[in-house]
Amino acid sequence: MPSFADFTVLDYLSNIIDILLVWFVIYKLIMVIRGTKAVQILTGIFVIIVVRTLSGFLGFNTLSWMMEQAITWGFLAIIIIFQPELRRALEQLGRGRLFSRTGLQEVEEQERIVEAIVKAINYMAKRRIGALVTVERETGMGDYIETGIAINSTISSELLINIFIPNTPLHDGAVIIQKQNIAAAACYLPLSESPFISKELGTRHRAALGISEVTDAITIIVSEETGSISITKNGELHRDLSPDDFKNLLGTELMASVKNVSSTRWSWRVKKQNG
Repeated sequence: MPSFADFTVLDYLSNIIDILLVWFVIYKLIMVIRGTKAVQILTGIFVIIVVRTLSGFLGFNTLSWMMEQAITWGFLAIIIIFQPELRRALEQLGRGRLFSRTGLQEVEEQERIVEAIVKAINYMAKRRIGALVTVERETGMGDYIETGIAINSTISSELLINIFIPNTPLHDGAVIIQKQNIAAAACYLPLSESPFISKELGTRHRAALGISEVTDAITIIVSEETGSISITKNGELHRDLSPDDFKNLLGTELMASVKNVSSTRWSWRVKKQNG
């Protein structure tokens, strides 16, 4: 067995890079599955492994055998259950896009999303159609998505507007946007219990503040009484925004999630359009 004296500086450097790459892959996988039901499956797998270890240590042979079978056949079941996701990951690997997209693609997609949201919100504000739209960022919102009606559709201004038309099945509640899709509608958000909230604010504003206190999501509110546009983020409420201020604030917040070049390009586009 080699001793520490046998290791060279190159060996140490190679091991450090190896460990960093493993942690990078694990981190990316966690980012992919956060806020999804895959987290629950991984939790179940972890529980089975713990029970298998304890049962073997304590001599519970039958339980140990059952857990062994669950582990042996469980991985095959996971491959079958996640077959579409695995195929998509392999396709992205073949295109060199497993862990990241090009900066230009991210910028263009994020700009499209911002434009769609801005168009829908301005349309509803002019007609005083109440709306509540939450955009997921780093903190997963899987628990809140499950309280609503699954949609899983590409974001478009037309779809957002149709969802909030009064007296339709999905208009009451929040729309949650996850990545590049409208994940669900008619979702329940936690109401803020802050005593400093103005009494004139309704349930939509309290829900928007509530979700901003427990996640890093950005939430847009359209008042059906006044048609005013507001945004909440990090427990803060930005009320009665003008169309230009709303577009600038939303663009700044959402474009911050992509590369720095995206923020520069977005600012340039906003100045060009306003000019």
